[in-house]
Amino acid sequence: MRKRTRYSLFIVLALLAALVAAIWLRKHAPPEVARLLPESDAIVYVNLRTIRLASHFDRTPVSHSSEYQHFIDATGIDPERDLDAAAFALHRMDDPRGPNGPVGYSEVFEGTFDGARLARYLASIASSQEEYAGHIIYTIPIEGRQFRIAQLAYDTIAASNMPTPEQIHAMLDRYRAAASPFSGSSLLNEYYRDVPLLSTAWGIGHIGLPFSDSGRINVFGIQLPLPEETTFIASLRPSVNSVHLRIEQVAPTEAAAAASTAALNSIVGVVQTIQPLVAAQTDKPDADALRAFTASIKIEQHKDRAVITASVPFQLVRSLANGIEPSNAANPSAVIPTH
Repeated sequence: MRKRTRYSLFIVLALLAALVAAIWLRKHAPPEVARLLPESDAIVYVNLRTIRLASHFDRTPVSHSSEYQHFIDATGIDPERDLDAAAFALHRMDDPRGPNGPVGYSEVFEGTFDGARLARYLASIASSQEEYAGHIIYTIPIEGRQFRIAQLAYDTIAASNMPTPEQIHAMLDRYRAAASPFSGSSLLNEYYRDVPLLSTAWGIGHIGLPFSDSGRINVFGIQLPLPEETTFIASLRPSVNSVHLRIEQVAPTEAAAAASTAALNSIVGVVQTIQPLVAAQTDKPDADALRAFTASIKIEQHKDRAVITASVPFQLVRSLANGIEPSNAANPSAVIPTH
């Protein structure tokens, strides 16, 4: 009897230890799709499987453009159904007036793919092919850019629209190395530990780059009092009836963080003042959701960081999603060529 009791206790302790280890690894080890990304100025990650399970967006009929539908028919890949996770690396371009604009992208996708059909499709539209690290890289010219794409495994695809193959070579090298759960770019190594646990989407680094204009960040026509090279740690985490938004600005000093906090609070004050005027022109469910969102916005200083938190009601999320043209919302031409 004592022997069985000791065995039972040992099993319980082992399970607890495994659970603690899993939680610790999840907190400190980035997802594999993010670890495969090359060095960059910013990283954005989205867990599409979790979002799909929570919102069932894949069950909503979507009207596809002809190019989008051709891609689905040729490859068998329906991004709304088959993509489980995606990670994007943002690269600041030396010439913002070049083919890439101010930002170039490298990306890794995880999901359910038919490798043979995808390979046939890519070969049919590629201008050249290169074998590197045991994989075929397809190069497809698109609007003056060289889009490179390779299938790393049955469930993983890497791509980059950078001018040289350096970035996609780096992703293939990372995959071939089969590195530890703690590998990845210097950006991940420095900041991933600050991403809140159970976040379904997050971004770290200079994630204001796509919204930059003349050295400043513009969001919905509002110029933020932050330079475009500001480092952020942003995350979205779903709760019962809303999505918890958290954005941290990493300031060079506590004084800089205090100045940012004061400036951002001033902007929030203006937004909350004009919110009733906007709500008066909005349908009641959306107006109530917008009122709840603006009321929930808080900006606080935590040492050298300005921290923005807010609760985004699901009603507002759905309205924003419905306002996006379906043919452009998840158009694979943004990341996988459709022609």
